[in-house]
Amino acid sequence: MAVLKVIEILANSKESWEDAARQAVKEASKTVKNIRSIYIKDQSCVVDGEQITHFRVTVKVTFEVK
Repeated sequence: MAVLKVIEILANSKESWEDAARQAVKEASKTVKNIRSIYIKDQSCVVDGEQITHFRVTVKVTFEVK
């Protein structure tokens, strides 16, 4: 039986929500090993004038504890 842990992190991207999710996994994997999945809990944007400047995601990262 595997023991799994969940942490919540925030990430952003100038490109898209998908890229923000990729950045979350990329950064988390530098210190967290055995990542199994992510769940996108929340999405938001930063707007300047009429333009979206940043896409933000709040993700729950699930990983196996060994």
